[in-house]
Amino acid sequence: MARIAFILLMHKDPQGVIDQARRLTATGDYVSIHFDKRAPRAMFQQIRDALDDHPRVTFAARRRRCGWGEWSLVAATLEALRAAETAFPQATHFYMLSGDCMPIKSAEFAYNYLDAEDCDYIESFDFFNSDWIKTGLRKERLIYRHWFNERSHKALFYASLQLQQRLGLTRQVPDDLQVMIGSQWWCLRRQTVEAILDLIRARPEIVRFFSTTWIPDETFFQTLVAHVVPRQQIRTRTLTFLIFSDYGMPINFHNDHYDLLLRQDYLFARKISPEAQELRARLGALWQATGQDFTISAEGRRLFGFLTGRGRIGRRFAPRFWETDGSLGAERVVQIVVAKKWHVAKRLTAAIRAATDIPAVDYVFNEQDAHLPDMGGVASTVDKRERHRRALVKLMFEQFGSDRLVFCVDPSAVSLIADFDADRAQTRVLFVDSRFDDDYVRGHMGRVGLVSPDAPSDIVHRLLPIVRNDLQHEADRLREAGFRHLATISESAGADRNAAALAAFLGVPEPQARALAETPHLFAD
Repeated sequence: MARIAFILLMHKDPQGVIDQARRLTATGDYVSIHFDKRAPRAMFQQIRDALDDHPRVTFAARRRRCGWGEWSLVAATLEALRAAETAFPQATHFYMLSGDCMPIKSAEFAYNYLDAEDCDYIESFDFFNSDWIKTGLRKERLIYRHWFNERSHKALFYASLQLQQRLGLTRQVPDDLQVMIGSQWWCLRRQTVEAILDLIRARPEIVRFFSTTWIPDETFFQTLVAHVVPRQQIRTRTLTFLIFSDYGMPINFHNDHYDLLLRQDYLFARKISPEAQELRARLGALWQATGQDFTISAEGRRLFGFLTGRGRIGRRFAPRFWETDGSLGAERVVQIVVAKKWHVAKRLTAAIRAATDIPAVDYVFNEQDAHLPDMGGVASTVDKRERHRRALVKLMFEQFGSDRLVFCVDPSAVSLIADFDADRAQTRVLFVDSRFDDDYVRGHMGRVGLVSPDAPSDIVHRLLPIVRNDLQHEADRLREAGFRHLATISESAGADRNAAALAAFLGVPEPQARALAETPHLFAD
């Protein structure tokens, strides 16, 4: 059965370190601690006094002063790893953790998980060919030497880099190493750790190279594991659940995230908020639980992306440089049907095409086939339409030979609607206010990729109120946007009110508007 030696890199909260060590060793596992030398000595002494005689706890032989992005983080990890490898010969796996990590499964579950496959868990992607690095320095991390910390000595960091660039002082990666990159949070088998320690003892030039790279904790172990382990024995993933915001900052988890965390396909999570004492207590007890089943839905990152994406969609609609004087024209009328239930909006546009002479198209910014006329390259892709939206609408007016035009928009794109509302052309908005029963919300969750078709029903049930509230929030944002001409139709409003709204929106006589309002099955699902 698997036995884990946890490598703890800590720099604060001595009581939290003590509690973490006792919690993890209570199930028969081991802990090796590196406590940052930058922290006050009294803190470290508190930890030593509490754990020095613990048979399943050891300490790094040497404490390092650690700085983000520096070799010191890797050096500290190696100190703790060597101590664990020597002190705990029974350990089958070595697992990297920080003070902000907590278990989200039981130890029993973790042992079974690790025993199921003979492999290492570490993100390991090609440094030069993958898109793992999103912003900042890329190849410069490796081919130049970095002696200064970019955060604490920014001027020296960039002065050194620029001097090397001017003088052409580049260097080569050590022979026969393919540099890989990934998260620093890994779980490695004993034989892998032993092979890495043997390799760097035999080849000190590897350490010399990585010790002057930038952010080596994202490349050192990732590269060496791929060097000493067959590719088929590496799972390029971490077993620690974490989410980053668009700004590269880790998301904190709080007391009400307990159930969500347990559903993720990971063994630990980071970062647990220091204020989430109830969550920490529940997760701490969970590690020692036995006989507990876990339903894995793995919706965490999709849910975060979905919820943070609401309100962002449609915001990138500032006028492009070719549109600075690109008004659609004061004589024209832009008529936008806003509906979450796209099939309802399409029934309405079909009825408008059949009963009036007003050109009406569908979701031109969302779907390729939207009843457009032949418009050449500007309409060849949905992305191109969005980038050239005013040019597209102008061209539609011209192609249809009309000063009026109806098209459909999703309620999430409030900023797109606002962009047209600010134009000199008159913009009218018709909001189709819909009711969302559970079946619709379930279908919507599937369409946006929030849940899989075989997601457990209890998971779907928990997400229903979250997604329904999000749909309601979209409607509220639309109503509160202050559009100059906003009308609303709905199934509950009745034919008279809907006909009046359609007459104002389309500028058609009341009998014609009533016929549209009475379109058969207009609101049906």
